[in-house]
Amino acid sequence: MNAEPADQIRLLDLQDLDVRLQQLAHKRKSLPEHAEIESLTRDLTQLRDLHVAAQTEESDCAREQTKAEQDVDQVRQRAARDQKRLDSGAVSSPKDLESLQREIASLAKRQGNLEDVVLEVMERRESAQERAGELAERVTSVQSRIDDATARRDAACAEIDGETATITKERGVVAASVPADLLKLYEKLREQQGGIGAAKLYARSCQGCRQELAITELNEIRHAAPDTVVRCENCRRILVRTSDSGL
Repeated sequence: MNAEPADQIRLLDLQDLDVRLQQLAHKRKSLPEHAEIESLTRDLTQLRDLHVAAQTEESDCAREQTKAEQDVDQVRQRAARDQKRLDSGAVSSPKDLESLQREIASLAKRQGNLEDVVLEVMERRESAQERAGELAERVTSVQSRIDDATARRDAACAEIDGETATITKERGVVAASVPADLLKLYEKLREQQGGIGAAKLYARSCQGCRQELAITELNEIRHAAPDTVVRCENCRRILVRTSDSGL
């Protein structure tokens, strides 16, 4: 393939722009905010699960407390009725009186046990409420940190995208000035060679693979016509000759 030396030199300009675009894409993908947001989001998910669990426990305790208080109230009402019967003198039989007194004592004991249950449930409910409140604060805090990191990430991405758009536009101008067949070869090699399709021959070394060329290869390049498109024998990239090539 043949191409004017100036067109080959423009490949180096195009390659520089492509390298910069690769760097910007890598920078965008590797922004520290991505990992920060991912980590914080995992923490937030866990905290929200814990918060829901604490709220569920508090709700369960509330129902349990209501049931226990109802049981206490039922026992208290029954004891009050029995005490009223006892105080009224309506029960005259010694056996019935003894039975009524035993029932009142039993109800008093039952009421005491149920009141202990109420207190225990109230303590568990209070503890669950405190945990739910603490977790709600932590959820809010982590969400705030996510929002901050997201804003920083979006600002960084916007800056990178702006620079990318500018360079992409400049690349289009440069690419349009390169002959179609040379550009096609460059693009093919760039895809095959990790983004580097053309490299400068500098001080007898290929700047694409960083290998010094053999004497026979240098002699061939030295005697090649200026418009001949030469390739590196090692990496097969387009070698662009300049005044720094050491030929």
